[in-house]
Amino acid sequence: MSRIVGIFLVAGSAAGFGTLAIFGRCAFADGMDALTILFLRFTLAAIPMLAWLRLRGERLPRGSVLYWLIGMGALGYVGQAFAYLTALKFASAGLVAVLLYLYPIFVALLAARLLSDPFTAFKGLALGLALIGTVLMVGPLRGQAMGILLGVAAAAIYSLYIIVGSTVMKHVSAVQASAVIFSAAGLSAGLLMLVNGPHLPATGMGWAAISAIVVMATLLPVAGFLSGIERIGPTNAAMLSTLEPMVTVLLASWWLNEHLTPVALVGGGLIISAALVIGHGEMRRNQPAVARVTSRGE
Repeated sequence: MSRIVGIFLVAGSAAGFGTLAIFGRCAFADGMDALTILFLRFTLAAIPMLAWLRLRGERLPRGSVLYWLIGMGALGYVGQAFAYLTALKFASAGLVAVLLYLYPIFVALLAARLLSDPFTAFKGLALGLALIGTVLMVGPLRGQAMGILLGVAAAAIYSLYIIVGSTVMKHVSAVQASAVIFSAAGLSAGLLMLVNGPHLPATGMGWAAISAIVVMATLLPVAGFLSGIERIGPTNAAMLSTLEPMVTVLLASWWLNEHLTPVALVGGGLIISAALVIGHGEMRRNQPAVARVTSRGE
């Protein structure tokens, strides 16, 4: 049951992250730049998470775990987001999205190599369906070499973030991890913002966009992802996260009146199929354990 809960947590997390592009577009329209958005996003998310940590009576992690979490926030999260946003200057959104969603492949390979996480037939099938579905959903692919390099870099950084997170989460709660990651990411993005010059929200609509980014695209999905990855492992979590571009495309079609083609719908169906394959594989994986418990009369 824990692994099934993990599937729903990661799927819900992907849906939350899928709103980031929509609310981010509203923030850009209000005059903000990428570094200011990242600073506000993570700093404002860190405040309630630190308060929640105190209410729960939990301490901040210590020792090597603390340093790993700081690295995940200051380097992993900010580095991935910055590479992704900068890549959009040199390549189409479709190409950058496809390159970012190479990360499930990187995660699967790294997990098999470093964490002894077996690469099963179900995972292979789900990975193939997810990648094909993502390509179909994001549209025409075009871009310069710099955009391609930055897109691949974003995928590589995020895959390392997931691998490290899958190990670190064995020693801390999701609240502890999120509090440190948000704080470190906010500080890192803030320093970069000061170098570049801040571009704060100019209107109430801009602050509303930032608030939505903090709650719907940061607090809830990050906590869900970190809780889910602990239950289903890094490879499954990475593949389930390919639901994110489907959510983005559907929201853009509904909210921003962007055209949704039949090909994109087919791609969305393949991504959903990938999620179902993962769920089926996890249920089969749990069946032997259930059978053993039943045979003992427990």
